[in-house]
Amino acid sequence: MKELKGQFWDVVQDDLEKIEISLKKNLNSKLDLISKVAGHLLFSGGKRLRPLLMVLCARICGYSHRDEIEVSTALEYLHAATLLHDDIVDGASLRRGRPVANSIWGNPITVLVGDFLFARASSIATNTGKMGIIQVMTEIIEEMSQGEIDQLIRKGDLTLSENDYMKVIQQKTAVLFQGACQTGAILADAKKKQEEALSTFGLNIGIAFQMVDDLIDYISDTRTLGKEVGTDLKEGKLTLPVIYALKKANRIDIDCMEKIITNSNFTFDDFQTLIQLLKKYNGISYVRDRAAFYIQLAKDSISFFPPSEYKEILMAIADYSLERKA
Repeated sequence: MKELKGQFWDVVQDDLEKIEISLKKNLNSKLDLISKVAGHLLFSGGKRLRPLLMVLCARICGYSHRDEIEVSTALEYLHAATLLHDDIVDGASLRRGRPVANSIWGNPITVLVGDFLFARASSIATNTGKMGIIQVMTEIIEEMSQGEIDQLIRKGDLTLSENDYMKVIQQKTAVLFQGACQTGAILADAKKKQEEALSTFGLNIGIAFQMVDDLIDYISDTRTLGKEVGTDLKEGKLTLPVIYALKKANRIDIDCMEKIITNSNFTFDDFQTLIQLLKKYNGISYVRDRAAFYIQLAKDSISFFPPSEYKEILMAIADYSLERKA
């Protein structure tokens, strides 16, 4: 998050520190093991982007009751719960540069800790007394679950289209960004126009964020990324850089790419060959352009808000989502 430089960093840093404190306070499990397993992921260097968006969206709508920090932790608990479950489903080995939780405590405990975090998020939402927030949180869990299942059943599907991909990333990623921004507006009792605009802002930020995430898997390194590069491919996940290149490639190059994609034990040289083919057919530049398109949609959606520090920070977060390296 330090890419958010300049006059906004001090404000954001203060909020991030308060979010960190609130995450620890609200974890309050009766079992030390739950706190230990959840904390292994929660406090391993996450960006806290989703709770920060919720806080900023509440404030841009004039909220000043100062309990938005505590409410925002529900978004991070939801996010952490999905990551704990995903690492089990995907058979991952690293998350944020550390061994995944289930490699230390096993699958059963890790699944149940994820369930605990879902419940904790729901409890925080309920405590607001706002049915709109409870409904949005419930819809987030429902949509993200469907997105993950959809991605799982399409694992290794070489016929996956861009439309199929867009549906998956909207459900598994963008809906949480959308919900973070929308709950901020609901907490502030914002006007319907403001709530809809911030919901649209979050949705488009989330789409772009996932596109960049998928791109990073081909342009970053393990140390920067915090997990092995090429992980998506080894897990059988076709993302947009590959989907686009396969659509544009000639038959010989399609055969070459498909041979690499369908071999979960592909070598480093194989992966480099694939990257060169993605570049040859503009798979990487296409995804950059599409992500930039959605970031512009996000920024346009909140353009009617009057000038404020919070509006400028949201705009800066939009730019950060496009330019980040990990």
